[in-house]
Amino acid sequence: MINWNFHTHSSYCDGKDTLRELADRAVELGFNSLGFSGHVFTDFDRDYCMSQGDTERYIAEANALKAEYSDRCRLFCGIEYDIFSSADRTCFDYVIGSVHYIKIGGRYLPVDMSPSVTSNIVKHHFGGSFDSYAKAYFELEAEVAERTGCDIIGHIDLVSKYSEALHFGESDAFLCAAEDAVKSLVKYKKPFEINTGAIARGARSVPYPSLDILKMIYSNGGSVTVSSDCHDKQYLDFGFDEAVLLAKRVGFKTVKKITENGFRDIEI
Repeated sequence: MINWNFHTHSSYCDGKDTLRELADRAVELGFNSLGFSGHVFTDFDRDYCMSQGDTERYIAEANALKAEYSDRCRLFCGIEYDIFSSADRTCFDYVIGSVHYIKIGGRYLPVDMSPSVTSNIVKHHFGGSFDSYAKAYFELEAEVAERTGCDIIGHIDLVSKYSEALHFGESDAFLCAAEDAVKSLVKYKKPFEINTGAIARGARSVPYPSLDILKMIYSNGGSVTVSSDCHDKQYLDFGFDEAVLLAKRVGFKTVKKITENGFRDIEI
């Protein structure tokens, strides 16, 4: 049983619930650990992330709740850090490293905004080629551990969030680009998350990463953790059984869990 979640968004950024509401839901579910991971400040897109002032308030509240809930659930104050951010990350318990944009010229093109936005980006910036779009994304993804100093590699194939809606399949070229990223990242020995968030929000029918990419992670000696990428407390433990079954299917015997003493392997 997965009784934790470390990819959790609150009303400080683009989530629905307060930190306290999330902590109460974790206790209700019988979690023994919960990590908050607000979206780091990005000066080029402020619609979804925490402001600099809210970041300070977020840290203060998360740390206060740690003490208050210490006898019920171990809380951690983390951050989801975008590869293009330059914010300070030293005051957080852990970092999830993610790629949410492809930069072309001076423009930051979001990869997870909506099917229509994705379709227009592929059409106008990549000549209609989803493979070229994915290649540009995975080239950035290959650098996410080095550039963010992350502890967890977030949704490695976020670029395919709307591939089902837009009927973009995982071609040989797509998988080749993904494997290059996996091979670059495994050397950092950071777990890749099996992320169920896009299923909860109706964008995908399967978790990130896809089965083929998860096989690449396993065959290259990588490790995994499980998260729901929660933006609504009712989905705090969404799809965890499916994620564990997927990990087992590939061959994983354990998943990683954050503790006060670093990661711990949990048998599945």
